[in-house]
Amino acid sequence: MAPREHARLLKELADIEHQQNKAREQNNSTSSHSVFARVLDGDIHHWEGFLDGPSGTPYEGGKFKLDILIPPDYPYNPPKMKFITKIWHPNISSQTGAICLDILKNEWSPALTIRTALLSIQAMLADPVPTDPQDAEVAKMMMENHPLFLQTAKLWTETFAKNGEESQEDKVRKLTEMGFGEDQAREALRKHNWDETLALNSLVEG
Repeated sequence: MAPREHARLLKELADIEHQQNKAREQNNSTSSHSVFARVLDGDIHHWEGFLDGPSGTPYEGGKFKLDILIPPDYPYNPPKMKFITKIWHPNISSQTGAICLDILKNEWSPALTIRTALLSIQAMLADPVPTDPQDAEVAKMMMENHPLFLQTAKLWTETFAKNGEESQEDKVRKLTEMGFGEDQAREALRKHNWDETLALNSLVEG
């Protein structure tokens, strides 16, 4: 990477840190500044990104981690980004974390930055496009059974994007809060080896 491109990345890092500190001072975790990125293991070409799930969506309250690989010819070509945190969204692979977003492909411009790309991904969480999916299974559920999609997305957020391992009783409580009976919830969880997603799907569909 040429010195000019290296200096650009350092400037981007400084800007991200400045915006993060500004948001922290304002104590406004729901602001558009709730994205962050940092260099991973001292490699300027390899970053990790973080974003908060947007409020008013099933991803609210979640902290999502992304892997960011920056090509040698950046910013003339886009960074390669994928989700490390598992997420249930039609434009993100539930298996690999791959992201379907134009600005990470043919709509990329050197005027964009890592931070603006993260903000675009965050906005995509609030505005999924199931007609142009990365994950056909999630898109099908969203279009054919929207309530189940919302419940599953929220459950994945609770399971994968929030800190701490949950006890079996916490899993039962979450399902009962969705309106299922305690015995019914416990039986579904036991049947599916305490996998909340499978248990919820069986309860909704059965």
